[in-house]
Amino acid sequence: MTFPVVFQLGPLAVSAHVIFETLAFFLGFRYFLFLRKRSGDSILEVNRIWIFIGATAGALLGSRVLGALESPSSLRQAASPLLYLFSSKTIVGGLLGGLAGVEGIKKMIGETRSSGDLFTYPLMLGMIIGRIGCFLNGTAESVYGMPTEAWPGMDLGDGIPRHPVALYEIAFLILLWACIAMGERSGRYREGMRFRLFMTGYLGFRFLLEFLKPREAALVGLSAIQIGCLAGLIYYRHTLFSLIFSRNKLLQYAGHP
Repeated sequence: MTFPVVFQLGPLAVSAHVIFETLAFFLGFRYFLFLRKRSGDSILEVNRIWIFIGATAGALLGSRVLGALESPSSLRQAASPLLYLFSSKTIVGGLLGGLAGVEGIKKMIGETRSSGDLFTYPLMLGMIIGRIGCFLNGTAESVYGMPTEAWPGMDLGDGIPRHPVALYEIAFLILLWACIAMGERSGRYREGMRFRLFMTGYLGFRFLLEFLKPREAALVGLSAIQIGCLAGLIYYRHTLFSLIFSRNKLLQYAGHP
């Protein structure tokens, strides 16, 4: 396989990254609609629309800001910092920005119910598909690992065996999906818990995964993404505490409020 992978569609040459990123959004949204139709939605239609708007705006801004801060030196040296900002993006920033956007909108419209559970599996599906595109883009995409002589090492296009961190992330997301789904066999999760488990699991994983990637320290030896992950984990500290010390609090058994 030659990286980056490009598909020839008639006279057009289209990168695999563009194709899989488009599929990620399309299939993720279709899966959300399917789950919503099957299980119903406790949130009013108009409020759900506002929540989508808040999530989209927050994710767009958050992904760009944290993506730009991932390399402070490149941001400082950019001829147009604003252009550099809008050309940068990271999933962690998108998740945290989307979370902030949703919570802000919910306060504005007076929505008190948790809105993240229906997004959980569609988000993971979209991220898995998107990371396939990142992997196929090789070192042309910032999602590649440090050089390694270990057996997983792969030449991603620059002739150097590297950690295929995009594949690691895909494997983790599949495992996380399975663990969250298996947890529901013991009882129904408390409202919002499915999404919280996804966020704590993914942010914890990304904090560790960043040590396998070329990164630029922003503060105390940590990259901007790692600092963002820690901020998110602090936000979800009660979920982490329940996950580690009191797992029964994650579920809502029959007869419980």
